Amino acid sequence: MQEFRLIATAASGIEALVGRELRDLGYQVQTENGRVRFNGTIKDILRTNLWLRTADRIKIIVGEFDAYTFDELFEKTLALPWDQLLPMDAEFPVEGKSRNSKLHSVPDVQSIVKKAIVNQLADTYHRSGHLPETGALFPLEVAINKDHVLLTLDTTGSSLFKRGYRVEKGGAPLKENMAAALVMLAKWYPDNPFVDPVCGSGTIPIEAALLARNIAPGFNRAFACEKWDWVPAGLSQQLRDEADSLADYDTELDISGYDIDGKMIDIAKLNAREAGLLHDIHFKQLAVKDFTTDKINGVLIANPPYGERLSDRDSVRILYRQMGQVYSKLPSWSKYILTSDLEFEDFYGQKATKRRKLYNGALRTDYFQYWGKRIRPARTE
Repeated sequence: MQEFRLIATAASGIEALVGRELRDLGYQVQTENGRVRFNGTIKDILRTNLWLRTADRIKIIVGEFDAYTFDELFEKTLALPWDQLLPMDAEFPVEGKSRNSKLHSVPDVQSIVKKAIVNQLADTYHRSGHLPETGALFPLEVAINKDHVLLTLDTTGSSLFKRGYRVEKGGAPLKENMAAALVMLAKWYPDNPFVDPVCGSGTIPIEAALLARNIAPGFNRAFACEKWDWVPAGLSQQLRDEADSLADYDTELDISGYDIDGKMIDIAKLNAREAGLLHDIHFKQLAVKDFTTDKINGVLIANPPYGERLSDRDSVRILYRQMGQVYSKLPSWSKYILTSDLEFEDFYGQKATKRRKLYNGALRTDYFQYWGKRIRPARTE
């Protein structure tokens, strides 16, 4: 099988997690801002699309070079082996972006790259400059940064955060891959209790259950490359069958999701049912201030409202105070709270053990981590 240079793209702040996932899958990686480079065949492309929990997309690097003029961009794009990737009837829209570069007009950059590819394919397939574009979708991107051009082919299609289980969502849903990142950063072990006290549409508990069950996050969705004619027939199903055989449906889990809004609990249950995990997660309408537990050594992950609007800030900071008061009674529990309010610790009433900067979409947030003092469970005779 042909080997490709590949990129797994990621939200800013979680590239290291994507790199760790890839290393755990057996790949050598190079981590950069917003992406992780690795090499692999079409089998690896399908496998990483299926298994990566925190990445956004898997892209093939078609070419990479410096360009300072539009002529240079055209000629270097024309010289790339597009005919090895795109069939004669391929639909290949070209997206573009440019930062700190001489070629700063994105529409012109896109147009020139498209023209170069059309010319090369028309010559290869003996067409008179017109291509039908009626076949499978091959999404292309030209990204220029400091005059360095990166031309990529997206193998994923809809972003990997779209697992396929979220049939309904709340007002400000957390993307599935960001929810998975929060769980992975908490280093939760499935034999310990897990709680999301403000679970909304259930994304964080569902991602925790997928991780605990070792269920491939992309199992119930399709990828753009599965429709490409040069992808071996049956390979995708083979990898899905292998993934299914690796799932653990037997381990007992203790995962709970609470929310003050009963309608959100109903939505969370719908989403968990769609994911096939409703029986693995206990959902209940409950306010933060009313949470109590006798369990030990648990992990609590919360993505509470941020109070971005001034009108919401006071009520949100009351919630933060309630969190501090309630969770102070749980010394063996580790607490992880994501918010854009950088004064969170003042209202929570305790300095975090560690803070990590993450981006929830375009919004800068901090992940406030309070590590618990683990209690050794009493022996049962």
